[in-house]
Amino acid sequence: MSSQPQATPKATRGWKVILKRAWPAIRILLSIALLWKATSGIDWHALLNSEIKMQPLWFLAALACMMLAFICGGYRWGKFMEAVGFPRRIRSYIGLYLAGGLVNQGLPSTIGGDSYRGISATHLTSTGKFTDEKELDEELHHSVDLDHATPKLRLSFAMVLLDRFVGLAGNNLLGGIGLILGGATLATWGPDLGYTVTSVMIVAGLLVALGLVWNPTRNLLQKLLERFQMGNAIPGIELAFSWPMNLVQATYAVGIHFLTILTLLFCLKAYGVDAPIEALMIGLPALSLLLMLPISISGWGLREATLSSVLALWGINPSITVLASISYGAITVLSVLPGAYFLLKRK
Repeated sequence: MSSQPQATPKATRGWKVILKRAWPAIRILLSIALLWKATSGIDWHALLNSEIKMQPLWFLAALACMMLAFICGGYRWGKFMEAVGFPRRIRSYIGLYLAGGLVNQGLPSTIGGDSYRGISATHLTSTGKFTDEKELDEELHHSVDLDHATPKLRLSFAMVLLDRFVGLAGNNLLGGIGLILGGATLATWGPDLGYTVTSVMIVAGLLVALGLVWNPTRNLLQKLLERFQMGNAIPGIELAFSWPMNLVQATYAVGIHFLTILTLLFCLKAYGVDAPIEALMIGLPALSLLLMLPISISGWGLREATLSSVLALWGINPSITVLASISYGAITVLSVLPGAYFLLKRK
């Protein structure tokens, strides 16, 4: 018999509960620390005396690009939802997408923005209203347990995941193209990495499309989905990955991410800086991958620290980059503010 003390399951669960409750505060502190680190090197006096040629109209162009990116993202998710049998209410899905984006900006909530739109969509009617609002409020104030979720909720979350996956593919493709165009500034192997990433994404897309038309793999996928009570998800998956829709979806996803790149580009132009587009095509997709780690609130601090380091390789003043990045974050918040209507609609 071992004399080593063993941690009790109750003690382990206790630590998990404590960490789960403390994690939002930890993320806020990490965001503040990263933001302080990014701004601590700025000589504000010298920066103000440098006579920055501010061009505020570029901020309006940046806002338009970011709002269009969110609307296009909501439209894509809405088409996935409609494909699997949810109400045909594109405007409502765009509104829920914006509301989820607003939740992700750091609003106090027990669930994330993706969970918010996934849960809310299961109560959406063809008239744009919500059914069983008391039940909906109860679901929104508790963490989601998919093991005991209804098939409808599982299907809704599957479409949210599908939307995120297609978006990630577009992000990686754009990053690969950026590395092909400007990766040599990072390292000699930068363009080679770009070709590799782009090739892998294209081959993966073709293989998935082939798997959807080859009966053995299609039947296996259908059985797997039925096992998880999501048998109706096939139409949504076909809309995302079947040929030639996968080509359309890839182009659309790259276009959405390119709009966010234009947003940052215009923020830099507002401060009088003309940044190489290939630098932003490398920096923002890499940042999007970093933001998948839940270590900051909506990327604040991490975004500024990352972009100032990356764009410095192209000779862009880190202080200006930090200012532009903060402006980018503020514009992102303004872009999803219309989602507040859907958050308050049920009140």
